[in-house]
Amino acid sequence: MSDMHAIASSRRSLADADVVALLLHGYGADERDLTSFEAYLPAGIPWVSLRAPQRHPAFGYQWYPITSLETQPEAPVSAATDAVWDWVDSALDAGVRLVTIGFSQGGLIASQLVRTRPDRIAATVLLSGFVLDAPQPADESLTRDRPVVFWGRGDADALIPPAAVVAAHAFLAEHSALEEHTYAGLGHAVSERELLDMREFLTRALSNQ
Repeated sequence: MSDMHAIASSRRSLADADVVALLLHGYGADERDLTSFEAYLPAGIPWVSLRAPQRHPAFGYQWYPITSLETQPEAPVSAATDAVWDWVDSALDAGVRLVTIGFSQGGLIASQLVRTRPDRIAATVLLSGFVLDAPQPADESLTRDRPVVFWGRGDADALIPPAAVVAAHAFLAEHSALEEHTYAGLGHAVSERELLDMREFLTRALSNQ
């Protein structure tokens, strides 16, 4: 079984769930960072929050080392993606579908999950997230099947380079049924308005499946 550390909601067991929300924290944070999102999930959906597999050299954890915000390293990103799938395969039944919710670097990992095994994904949420600029195994099928994706970001986010935002928009518009939200004055963070929009999106997305 994967040794990736995780914490889970107590309101409903993962064992009897058909859909589970998978929370993926950002760079330098840990598995506790996004647990407050529970209040913004559709009723009855349990969650599990993973800790990224690598310790950050200064604080928290990272999905992969960052050397530049302009480009992302394909091999470490793929290794992190594989580590998440190893955990999912060892901890959850094969029939469980995931609502992946990732912030920043965790948003990239959420996008990787739908780009590698879209059959396991019920919906994808990217919060201040971006995408890997390299072909992934399921990209061609995504252009046909158009999985639902929520992408929320602040227009005052000074951390994510504009080129990464442009690239993410181009990819998601071509490969998903994209619902994009931009929030005035919001930096590299998540607002309550964004979380309320996320809950509305997930409620609609899951009711249609």
